[in-house]
Amino acid sequence: MAEKHGTYEPVDGRPALRFERRLAHPIDAVWRAVTEPAGLAGWFPGAVTVDLRLGGRMTFADEGFTSQEGKVTELDPPRVFAFSWGEDDLRFELEPTDGGEGCVLRFTHVIDAGDRAARDAAGWHVCLDLLERHLAGAPATGPGPEATEEWRRRYAEYRSRGLPAGAPVPE
Repeated sequence: MAEKHGTYEPVDGRPALRFERRLAHPIDAVWRAVTEPAGLAGWFPGAVTVDLRLGGRMTFADEGFTSQEGKVTELDPPRVFAFSWGEDDLRFELEPTDGGEGCVLRFTHVIDAGDRAARDAAGWHVCLDLLERHLAGAPATGPGPEATEEWRRRYAEYRSRGLPAGAPVPE
């Protein structure tokens, strides 16, 4: 599980990205970071509001990002949180490890178009790295809409790994 790169594979016939990270933080801390707006602010790509209940409404907006709607599609605290984001589906699964001192995060993003795979994989890779730093106490500095040097490097890596590309990329 040392590999932090995401994989590209279909889920129910749709293109999807999958990441698995072993985190040195208890499941409750990670749960708050992936479900609460204050936790999401430290790593998620955009501001999020959420009515944290099955069928609850979500909104996603930030400078440079288009405002979109979503809804909570699966909720089993503190293990599973899934939601729609526009035409996409995102799912976070948490499993405790190390006697509760750590956890495994499995993240799946079902995307609406395969040509977004390399672009979005690079973005999630950067975001999940930010999540790890956020959980370790780094200041909340969620990613912005611009393409950072780190994102560009990850994008090139995912393209070289054969993930489909072609969607517009950030400037």
